Amino acid sequence: MMQKKNFQLNEYNTFNIAAETKLFFAFSSQEELIDFIKNNKSDNLPCFVLGGGSNVLFTEDYQGCVIHPQNKGIRIIKETDEDVLVEVEAGENWQDFVAFCVNKGWSGIENLAYIPGNAGAAAVQNIGAYGVELKDVFEKLDAVYLSNGTAFQLNKEECAFGYRDSVFKNSLANSVVVTRLSIRLSKIFKPNISYGGIQNVLLQNGTHQPNLTEVFDCIVAIRKAKLPDVRDIGSAGSFFKNPVLDLEQFNEFSNRFPEAPHYPFGNKIKLAAGWLIDQCGWKGFRRNDAGVYPHQALVLVNYGAAKGKEILQLSLDIRDSVRRKFGVELEPEVIIPSQQNS
Repeated sequence: MMQKKNFQLNEYNTFNIAAETKLFFAFSSQEELIDFIKNNKSDNLPCFVLGGGSNVLFTEDYQGCVIHPQNKGIRIIKETDEDVLVEVEAGENWQDFVAFCVNKGWSGIENLAYIPGNAGAAAVQNIGAYGVELKDVFEKLDAVYLSNGTAFQLNKEECAFGYRDSVFKNSLANSVVVTRLSIRLSKIFKPNISYGGIQNVLLQNGTHQPNLTEVFDCIVAIRKAKLPDVRDIGSAGSFFKNPVLDLEQFNEFSNRFPEAPHYPFGNKIKLAAGWLIDQCGWKGFRRNDAGVYPHQALVLVNYGAAKGKEILQLSLDIRDSVRRKFGVELEPEVIIPSQQNS
């Protein structure tokens, strides 16, 4: 447990943005969190939960309390010959957790490999990649109300998962802390490699019937080629969501831009935000130390000393140009705390 006043956050966000929070609290167990909330309720500060800091952009100092889960642990809750129910604490690094499961021979989240951040945020964000979302394996989670320190559980339906969305971004926004989640994984591997060119990469490597480890390694390699190493270049991964159009909107769009990549998404169609941004000429763009990554236009970067407001302004300029060229509205995937709590 750690509690600090006027705490610097640059080492706690992967954009490496300099920002200060009025109060910082890190907990190692759900009990520590409950005790903190009950004993500090009178402070009446707004709260922001900061996990791995890989999906956040600070544009100013945070005039409240940043709560940082650093609780660790992976446990088997129930196991059969076909599957396993695994409980993971919110503070576990997501990539480490995926690698752990793959090494155990448990499948279901290998397509979510190399997504930065911690396990708790995976549920808040309903993370997804290469045709898989967290909701596909999710069972339940534990959380605590910030208002009174009461612990509770939610099942999949109660989490109201959507595309990069959940109840924690809507009716429960800024009001709870996720402390652990339970997911069900399979011991019977069925590769999901039809999305995003995975199969082509595997075939190029001479792999025709990949095993679990080979799919995991392939996903990691693909993502590493697209994403900067945040130890060298500040980034929050994909800055924007891929736009989702209904069929009528898509038909109108495709008549104008038939070459645009697109993918089925339920009864709607998902566009590739990176392609839209690239077509507007932003890939590799740099304005002082704020820029667009040369290998993936969906990724905004801090080359060293960029301020959060500079990266925010760059994102607004990109959104405006995509809107003018394609008539499509980009929505940020990255959370901006000052706007979230305003």
